[in-house]
Amino acid sequence: MQTRGIIYNRKTDLTNVTTCYLSISDPDGSQEFEAYVISSNKTEHTITISAEDLVSGSLDQNIYLSLQKVFYLKLDSELIKVGEANHEFLGKIYKQLTQKYASAHFKSVHLPKQQEDFIPGVSRVTYAGRVFDEKEIHNLVDSSLEFWLTTGRYADRFEREFGKYLNVKNTLLVNSGSSANLIAFNTITSPTLKERQFKKGDEVITVAAGFPTTIVPAIQFGAVPVFLDITFPTYNIDVSRLEEALSEKTKAIMVAHTLGNPFDLQTVKDFCLKHNLWLIEDNCDALGSKYLYNQEWKYTGTIGDIGTSSFYPPHHMTMGEGGAVYMQSSQLKKIAESIRDWGRDCWCASGKDDTCGKRFKWELGELPAGYDHKYIYSHFGYNLKVTDMQAAIGCAQLEKIAAFVEARKTNWKILRDGLDSLSDIFILPEPTLNSDPSWFGFLLTIRDSAKVSREQLVSFLEKNKIQTRMLFAGNFLRHPAFNQMRNDKNAYRVIGELTNTDKVMTDTFWIGVYPGMKQEMLSYMIDSIHKCVKK
Repeated sequence: MQTRGIIYNRKTDLTNVTTCYLSISDPDGSQEFEAYVISSNKTEHTITISAEDLVSGSLDQNIYLSLQKVFYLKLDSELIKVGEANHEFLGKIYKQLTQKYASAHFKSVHLPKQQEDFIPGVSRVTYAGRVFDEKEIHNLVDSSLEFWLTTGRYADRFEREFGKYLNVKNTLLVNSGSSANLIAFNTITSPTLKERQFKKGDEVITVAAGFPTTIVPAIQFGAVPVFLDITFPTYNIDVSRLEEALSEKTKAIMVAHTLGNPFDLQTVKDFCLKHNLWLIEDNCDALGSKYLYNQEWKYTGTIGDIGTSSFYPPHHMTMGEGGAVYMQSSQLKKIAESIRDWGRDCWCASGKDDTCGKRFKWELGELPAGYDHKYIYSHFGYNLKVTDMQAAIGCAQLEKIAAFVEARKTNWKILRDGLDSLSDIFILPEPTLNSDPSWFGFLLTIRDSAKVSREQLVSFLEKNKIQTRMLFAGNFLRHPAFNQMRNDKNAYRVIGELTNTDKVMTDTFWIGVYPGMKQEMLSYMIDSIHKCVKK
C-alpha cells in the first residue's frame, strides 16, 4: 500500500490540524511509516502547505509542515486520509530532507578533516586543495536531484555572475581551462573575422616557460609559435624583445600570467594595438589578479581580446573540472560559443528550439534553403560544455572568491617575509610593476652561487611532507612532444637563447599558498627551507 504524500488525521477533515501528519514513506513490514507533523503555526522552520499543493482534500487556509522531528506511525483504523500532496510539493520536501542529511554528512565527514590539527612532519602540506563547505554540497545535491545532465540553469547563473565579477560582457562556461584555451585560439581562426582571421602558417608570440596548453592549440592548428624568454623575478614574458619577435606573419600574442603574477599588460596591449594583433590572456592561474591599465585597475583576463580561466581543483576556485572563456566583443562570443557547441551556427540553449524564430528559414553555405538551423555548422567545433552539477559547485565557490584571493595574498606575503633573508640563495618572486597579483603559488629559483641544488631541496621538502611543483613544463621546447618539431626549422622560431627559461627548467620550483593553508603550515614550510639550506 502506498502512503507517501498522504495527509492523515485522527479527524475527518483538515480543519483540526493538531494531530495531522504528512507521510513521506510507504509502510514497512510492521506497517510503520515515516511522517512529519502539520500544524496551524507558522515558524521560520516550517514549510507552507496551500490548496495548490494538494491533489485531493480541501483547505480554507494554509497549514504548516515541520521537518524538525520525524514520527513513526502505524496504520490503524484511527488514521484517516484527509488529503494528498502533489508530486511537486513532495519533491520539495524530499529535497529539503536530502539537504538536511547532506549537511549532516559534511559536518560528520568533511568538516572534521578540515579541522584536524596540523602536526609538523606528519601532516602533509599540499601545494593546493579544495576549500569548501556545505553550500557546495547543497548546490550539487540540488542539481543532481533535478537530473538535468548537461549545461543548464546553474551554468547560466554562473556565466552571469562570473561575468559580473570580472566586469566583462560575455562569459562562456566550458569543461576545462585547456578547453578554454582551445576555444580562445580557435575563435581568432574564424573566417567570419575576414582580414583579421588567423590562418595556418601565421605566427603567435608566446613563451616556453609555463603550461603546455597555453600554446598547444596554436601548434595543433598549424600556427608558428615564436618563443620569447622570461625575466626574473616576475617570471613573465620579456617585453623588451617584442619588436624583435615581430614579423609580417605575426597575428597574435597568447601568454599566461605566471602563477598569478600579471605580465606587463600595458606594454603588451599597446604593442598589439600598434600592430593590429590579437591578445589572448591565459588567466588560468591568475583569477582575481588586477593590473593598472591606462590608469584604471582591471582584472587580468579582461584587458586582452579574450581571457581564459580554469576551475580544476588546485586553482583559485573549483567545480572539479571546468573552465571559462570571456570577452567584451559580442562577435567573438558568438564564434566561441559556436566552437564550444559542435561548431553549429544555431545559438539555442541545450533543450530549446527555434530561439531565432526562423529555424527552417535559413539559407547558408550550399545547403538547401530552409535546412534545419540546429544542424547548420559554421565552424569546425567540439562539444566542450560543462555539466550543470559542476556549475552548481562553481556558483557556491564564486561566492567565496574574494576571500580566496585575499587568503592567497596573505599566505604569499607570509612566505615572502619569512624567506626574505635567503635572497642570497634564491631568486625570490616579485609582483610586476602596477599589478596586484592573486597568487597561485610561491616560486623559488636557486641562484647559481648557491651551495644547495633544487634536487636536494625538493627531496628534503617532499621527505618532510611538503609538496612541491615545478613551473610546469619548464622549457616546453625540451620535451619529447617537440622531438619532431625540432627537425623542422619552419615549425617555430626562438628569439634569443631562452636562458632564463632553461634556468627555470633546472633550478625553479614552487610551493603552495592556497586558502586552506593554516599559519602553522606556512611557518613549517619557512622553517624547513631555512633548515635545508643551512645544512
